[in-house]
Amino acid sequence: MTQFQKMVYNVVRKIPKGKVLTYKEVARLAGRSQAYRAVGNALNRNPFDDVPCHRVIRGDGKIGGYAHGAKAKAKLLKKEGFI
Repeated sequence: MTQFQKMVYNVVRKIPKGKVLTYKEVARLAGRSQAYRAVGNALNRNPFDDVPCHRVIRGDGKIGGYAHGAKAKAKLLKKEGFI
């Protein structure tokens, strides 16, 4: 695991229930503002149960990808009151 991936997971761990960040916001908070695609790749490989990857969405407001499928991501976000 790279240092950047560790930073991404630490940023995402801090997103509270019912809130979201964009991939670009996570990249900026992890110290590499242009690495938003790398954020998506890191989250797709997330090995931690305590990293709520579903709370990271696209910059255009669409929910984006999720390792367990877009329907599962939408269901989790709805359950948390985001959508």
